[in-house]
Amino acid sequence: MSHDEDHITSTREKLVRMANQIATFFDSKPRAEGITGVAEHINKFWEPRMRRQLFEMLDDGTETFNELVVAASAKIKRPKTSEQADTSIGYTGPTQGENSALHK
Repeated sequence: MSHDEDHITSTREKLVRMANQIATFFDSKPRAEGITGVAEHINKFWEPRMRRQLFEMLDDGTETFNELVVAASAKIKRPKTSEQADTSIGYTGPTQGENSALHK
């Protein structure tokens, strides 16, 4: 492990670093191929939770991403939010009575 890797502690920092490393690899390719390559890699190897965090950071604009990551984001599958996932399987959460019983 390099000295620089010792200082990357948060999940957000790790995700930014990984996304930027992928983009750095594809920087040597023609632009369209690079964008597709970044998107395909993230879609194939990143679990939905990781992609959800990626989009949260991209939407917030608070992290510094390689421009190729930003361009590829249009082709990266945006995962459902937890609420959308629950709704899609018919789960609506505890009813008022169930919710009260849980907190007793």
